Amino acid sequence: MQQPGYGHQPPQAGPPGFGPPPPAYAPYPSFPAPALQVPPGPDFLAADRHNSVVVDAAGVSFELLGMTADFPWPVIRSVHYRESPNGRTLLMVGVVHVDGRVYECVVDAKRREGLQEWFGQLAAVLGHYRPMG
Repeated sequence: MQQPGYGHQPPQAGPPGFGPPPPAYAPYPSFPAPALQVPPGPDFLAADRHNSVVVDAAGVSFELLGMTADFPWPVIRSVHYRESPNGRTLLMVGVVHVDGRVYECVVDAKRREGLQEWFGQLAAVLGHYRPMG
């Protein structure tokens, strides 16, 4: 004789006395990445026909012949700049990554006055974001 309420039961997947396994977990909802909040501050831009250097609150960006390399401030050990040693009006900017790698970009100022203006602007902007560097 069958006891009431215990009729035909589907087989259980676990040990006797445990209920069926829980339903499959739903995937975690995807949340959009938070937008990087960059505080306002000074910026620097030097550009020629092929290359450019940008320094702003987000970090340093190089564009070389259409390819871009972005370096946020937390991955930058230091930033160096100088004039081309051959007397041309070239601004040479180097970023030293925290892992020791060095990246460089060269921008033609066309005129000596433009190069000197870039030096003044770049020094001020780097001093704002890297006062100790």
